[in-house]
Amino acid sequence: MHPFLRFPLAPSLLCHQLTSNRSSQFLQTSFITSPKTRSAGTTSKGIGKTKDMSSSEPATKKQKTQEYVLYYWPGIPGRGEYVRLAFERSGTPYTEFNDGSKLLGILTNPKKVGHPTHFAPPALKLPSGRFISQTPAILNYLAPRLGLAGEKWVKISEKQKEGEKVEVGSEEYEGAEEERSTVNQLVLTALDLCNETHDVHHPVATEDYYEDQKDVSLRRAVSYRKNRLPKFLAHFERVLDCNPENKNGNTYLVGSRTTNADLVLFHVCTSLIPFVSGMISQPSRYRLSLV
Repeated sequence: MHPFLRFPLAPSLLCHQLTSNRSSQFLQTSFITSPKTRSAGTTSKGIGKTKDMSSSEPATKKQKTQEYVLYYWPGIPGRGEYVRLAFERSGTPYTEFNDGSKLLGILTNPKKVGHPTHFAPPALKLPSGRFISQTPAILNYLAPRLGLAGEKWVKISEKQKEGEKVEVGSEEYEGAEEERSTVNQLVLTALDLCNETHDVHHPVATEDYYEDQKDVSLRRAVSYRKNRLPKFLAHFERVLDCNPENKNGNTYLVGSRTTNADLVLFHVCTSLIPFVSGMISQPSRYRLSLV
């Protein structure tokens, strides 16, 4: 049986507790390494290298780069970390553009990114030269390509690599798309929790510092800890409990392998440490142990 993590008895709260053999290296390289180190580091696969893309050709030319480029703010994990986790978990090479003085100038310029322009980072430049933005849209696009959409999509990908065709609309294809949609559903719910957590710090205006709205923030935190956070955690507990693939001690949100849903919930919960600490008077009511 995989060990449970009980809030608030896990101040280190790596809530997936990636202690299995296949996850120990992933834990060290993806979750403990700071974004600054990861961006500057170079591995044999070229994961996490920084690259200046300010002079990129317009996306309309569809110049193939043969790599993904993540556009995000420097110095913070933020929403860019969800995309990084997908790349790191799958061992997929990518680079980053982190020049904060140029980010919005690129993403809002149709001469740089084509149509449509983008509201804000994170954005991902695809090997085709096109850009997509919005964290869940990026993750949903990457999921089947990185093996993070569920077991059924992995099987389809393996068949396609061997030259076997899987018809759109076939029972196999529809089953894989349903599983992928389930993964995306849970990703969106976890990101809802991320938004609510963020809004506790900035309940009045996102552009104002926390110190400028601290009094309101403290009042909102009471409701957050008492009502909202327990409701979200209880939901994910139910999802874990009713996953039929978890009967043998597995702790996956969907199926029997790691998906984007697991990775997103991991990052959300690690960012909740300050809120979770001291929250629950009866910790036995809550457990979260994801692999």
